[in-house]
Amino acid sequence: MTDNVMSKAATMEIPINSNGGTGALAEDDSLEQAAKLQWSLDEKDLQQVMVSGPNLNETSIVSGGYGGTAEGIIPTGSVKGPNMNHSTSSSSMTAEEATRGVAVEKYEAVKKWGLNTYKCTKQMISERFGRGSRTVDLELEAQIDVLRDTKRKYENVLRLAKALTNHFYNMVQTQHALGDTFADLSQKSPELRDEFGYNAETQKLLCKNGETLLGAINFFVSSINTLVNKTMEDTLMTIRMYENARLEFDAYRSDLEELSLGPRDAVTMARMEAAQEQFEVHKEKYERLRSDVTIKLKFLEENKVKVMHKQLLLFHNAISAYFAGNQQQLEETLKQFSIKLKPPGADKPSWLEEQ
Repeated sequence: MTDNVMSKAATMEIPINSNGGTGALAEDDSLEQAAKLQWSLDEKDLQQVMVSGPNLNETSIVSGGYGGTAEGIIPTGSVKGPNMNHSTSSSSMTAEEATRGVAVEKYEAVKKWGLNTYKCTKQMISERFGRGSRTVDLELEAQIDVLRDTKRKYENVLRLAKALTNHFYNMVQTQHALGDTFADLSQKSPELRDEFGYNAETQKLLCKNGETLLGAINFFVSSINTLVNKTMEDTLMTIRMYENARLEFDAYRSDLEELSLGPRDAVTMARMEAAQEQFEVHKEKYERLRSDVTIKLKFLEENKVKVMHKQLLLFHNAISAYFAGNQQQLEETLKQFSIKLKPPGADKPSWLEEQ
């Protein structure tokens, strides 16, 4: 209908008057109405396309030119991308498989731990009741016993040295307070000014020498503490790992020996092969840790002799110089061992830190 109206409007004749203007004919109204009608139809078609346009999945692709046959038309609904449902199901299956894999790993780890714990407990009980055999390195066991006994004795030395430090610190604080009291009394008692003054100076000198000796003793205590609670403890930790490895080694060795005494069927042979593999693994671990313990014991002994030689010499020289009243020798002893004393009030926080 729109095409008919447009063709009619296009073929109308427009007469021209003598002045060159258009004539006021009735056809002008019909032409204007036809144009309005065409505009309203085009606008309605555009709105219809915008509101209820064709689905992209249903749009057809024409392989030929305009007005071609329908043989070259390919519906785009048949041309689709990757299957989203398939990818979603694949991702969910992957997540489930990963979760199942983690659960299986945890189950196997717990199973392995439980089996290992059972074997070690059985071996330990057998050893305590004298029914099972254990691997013994007599020389290494003797060195381990000596180390444990030495650690107990050094812990006692450390405890006594700390007690001496506390008592001596209290004595120095008492001397300091006593010196201040004597100095105050020397100012308030004119008849005993000299006597109180002498005693005040003596207590202050003793207090100063006592603080110097405390620096030496604290250094001694700190070095012994490092030797006992760090160096020796590190070696003993390796020894505990070695003892656990020894127990595991003997447990799997006993298990392999029991299987070797049984029947030689297919099931038993498979179990023997698995037990042999576990035995070799724990044997390698046991030998490696035994070598580590031997090396650490050797270095620990060398370090212990070196540290204690220095610390015992310091302790002897400092104590002797203090009780001999030789202040110069006491200070030289601290310089010899590179000990720096903290100035009075160094442990107290500054006014800025207290804010």
